[in-house]
Amino acid sequence: MPAEELEPTSPEVMLAFYRRLYPFKSIFKWLNHEHTPSRLFTNREIAFTLQSDVYLRYNSFTTAEEFKKQTCALNPTRFEIGPVYTARPRDKKTIRPSAFTPLLRELVFDIDMTDYDSIRTCCQGADICNRCWGFISAAVLTLDTALREQFGYKYLLWVYSGRRGIHLWISDREAMELTDDQRRAMVNFLTVVQGGKEMHKKVNVRIGKDPVLPPSVKAALEPLVEIFSNLILADQDCFKSDDGWEELLTLIPDKDVAKVLRRKWNDDEDRSSEDKWDDLKSEVGKYAKTSRERATMKAAMEDIILQYTYPRIDAEVSKHRNHLLKAPFCVHPKTGRICVPIDPERIQEFDPARVPTVGQLLRELDAASPENTAGEHADWERTSLKPYVEMMEKHASSLMAEVRREKIASDTTW
Repeated sequence: MPAEELEPTSPEVMLAFYRRLYPFKSIFKWLNHEHTPSRLFTNREIAFTLQSDVYLRYNSFTTAEEFKKQTCALNPTRFEIGPVYTARPRDKKTIRPSAFTPLLRELVFDIDMTDYDSIRTCCQGADICNRCWGFISAAVLTLDTALREQFGYKYLLWVYSGRRGIHLWISDREAMELTDDQRRAMVNFLTVVQGGKEMHKKVNVRIGKDPVLPPSVKAALEPLVEIFSNLILADQDCFKSDDGWEELLTLIPDKDVAKVLRRKWNDDEDRSSEDKWDDLKSEVGKYAKTSRERATMKAAMEDIILQYTYPRIDAEVSKHRNHLLKAPFCVHPKTGRICVPIDPERIQEFDPARVPTVGQLLRELDAASPENTAGEHADWERTSLKPYVEMMEKHASSLMAEVRREKIASDTTW
C-alpha cells in the first residue's frame, strides 16, 4: 500500500521507516564513540514502546545490525536511550541487584514549550508555530553558550523533540561521568526561572546585600535584552492584554510606580508592549532618586527580562543517570515528524513545521531514482533526511576522533 494511503505512524509506515531510513549505524557510532563495539554501547539500555503501548525496558545489543534487527522485529512506536550499566541490561535478571547500577550517561536537558504557556500569546498546550519557537531558540542560544564557555563541554547534540520542545545530549567524558549529585548541582546552577503558577516572581538568584546577579547569569543577560525586545515586546506583545500587563505590574517592587502605570494603561488600551515597557522605564527614571533606588529598580527590570526569556529547564530529566530519553530520529506519534538534530548556530532559522514527516520521507524514497540503491545510506541520502543524518555523522566522527586522540596520548605517556 502506498505510504500516502496509510496512517502517519501506522505499523506499516514505521516498519518501512526502520528498515529503510532509520540511521542505526550513525546512532551506534554516536553512543559508542568508536567503530568497534565497546561497553558504551553493549551495556547501554534501550527501552521500546510497542504499538500496543507495552513498554520493554533493559534491552541491549552488541552491534548496530543486531539493534536494527530487533527494532524491526518489535516495530515500536518509539524507543528511548538510557544509561551505560555495570553489566549488560539484557542480563539484568541473572545479576545481583548490587552489581547492576548506572555507570555512565550523557548529561541531558529537556526544554518543553508548554512551560512557556503563561507568557506566549500565539499558541497554547501542544500547539507550536514558528513564532513561539523563538522561546526555544533563546533557550538554546543561552544554554549552549553557558555549557561551552562555563563548563568547557564540546560535544553537544541538540535534537528537536518532534512536536513542541528540544532535547540536549552532552557526550563529553566528563559529562558522562557525573554522579547524580553532581548533575543535580549543575541543574541548580543553571536554573534561573522556577516556581509554579501561583508564584509571580520566578527569578530569585541575586546574591549578597546589594542586588547583584551571579556572574554566569549576568553573562547571559546581555544577549537576552535584545531577544526580550524582539520576542517579548514586538513579536509576542506579551503585555498587550490586561492579564499580560497585570502580570508585569506584579513584578515591579514599588507599588506607587505600579499604581501610576495601571491607571495609565487602563485609560489607553491601545498601547503596545513596547509602549508599556517605555512607560515603565520612564516612571523608573522619575521614581529612582537615590543610588539604591536606581539599583533596586534596575535589578527588577533585569529580573523581568530573565523571567520572560531565560531557559525553562525540566530539571528532573537532567538529575538522574538512569533517566530515559527519546532517541534522535524517532518519529513523534502525534505529528509524524522526525526528531532531527539541530545546529545551535542556526537555531533562529529552524522552523518545526518544515521538519520532514515519516510519510513524506517514504514518498520521497518512492519517487527517487532507483539508481545507487545498495546499502542503508543510499536510502536516507535520497530523501530530505540527508542533512540531518550528515549532522549526526559529523558529530559522531568528532567524538570518535576525540577517543583516538586520548588513546594516542595514553600510549605515548611514559
